[in-house]
Amino acid sequence: MEKTFLFNSTVNHPLEVAEVGRAAHDFHRKLPGYKPSRLVDVASLTAKLNLDKVWIKDESWRLGLPAFKILGASWATYRALDERFGPFKPWETLPEIKDQIAPYKPLALATATDGNHGRAVARMARWLGLGARVFVPAGTVEARIKGIESEGAAVTVIDGTYDEAVERAAQEASDRCLVISDTSWPGYEKVPGWIAEGYSTIFWETEDSLQEWGERGPDIAIVQVGVGALASAVVAHFRRANQKTPIKIVSVEPKGSDCALASMLAGKIVTIPGPHNSIMAGLNCGTPSPLAWPLVSGGIDLFLSIPDTRAVQGMRELAAVGVTSGETGASGLGGLLEILQGENSVELKEKLGLCETSRVLLISTEGATDPVNYEKVVGMAPA
Repeated sequence: MEKTFLFNSTVNHPLEVAEVGRAAHDFHRKLPGYKPSRLVDVASLTAKLNLDKVWIKDESWRLGLPAFKILGASWATYRALDERFGPFKPWETLPEIKDQIAPYKPLALATATDGNHGRAVARMARWLGLGARVFVPAGTVEARIKGIESEGAAVTVIDGTYDEAVERAAQEASDRCLVISDTSWPGYEKVPGWIAEGYSTIFWETEDSLQEWGERGPDIAIVQVGVGALASAVVAHFRRANQKTPIKIVSVEPKGSDCALASMLAGKIVTIPGPHNSIMAGLNCGTPSPLAWPLVSGGIDLFLSIPDTRAVQGMRELAAVGVTSGETGASGLGGLLEILQGENSVELKEKLGLCETSRVLLISTEGATDPVNYEKVVGMAPA
């Protein structure tokens, strides 16, 4: 029988991780339209699930885009440009950065994506007056392609998987083109590391909101895993040495693309061959990022894979409480529902310590990035 979960017997509390700090958060504050994404205290869902708290960090609108990815793409692009063409003079607005890189143009950014990361890189390129080349795997939904193209990017659909799109994007690297990838390979580690640092803004904002409300932090954080960049950011934040509240971290992946779970079971990084056809498009990744893997494998307590039906259930539950969440965005709630209601719920709840006093943090990582399917699943157009 296919293994759908694994408790990590070697998890470390805390990990020896470098303090990320708030440099990325301070950078994001200078970007056009910045404001913290909302942290939703979902009382009705909390009561329904018989928990103490369910908080949802709603990333359906982040810096003008319908997903959290711009946080990583913007910070990594800035750091990569600063390393190659800087150091930049002190600045307060992006046009000042645009002016500082003007003598080096024409320049372009390149990346691979299932949708959200590519659009984020393309948005950063547009803000800075750079070209953008984005490679997507076969089967990418047309709405996501059009979203990327709306930023002025050239989109190439390759006849292959996400991993193959990553390989193709890597070939674009040159003196005039910077590759902004969220997964790593030998000799390419800095940019994926900066992307994960960029995601730390989500968790600093969460801490700020909870402190403002006078609330203690979550007992359990549930995070989606594609290549592992976001998950590594969760681990880096909540496993840091000065973290005051003990916390369990759960990763959620789609069945058939559960490369982190498969790698944990194998005791090493492995690749799940494609095609990867989950509706959770942002998680259709066959290989964990080697850079993220030490944090993911050392810092996550429970690795869980879920069927598409759980993501659908999560979308509907979130819509009912006023949160617009796409298939990948709702997969965190889908994981929580699998823990509470699935066939292994007794074991999962007991080992996690999940009970009526538990406080759970979920990240709705995207809005309705495929509006047609969203309406089909939820029964109404996205808000």
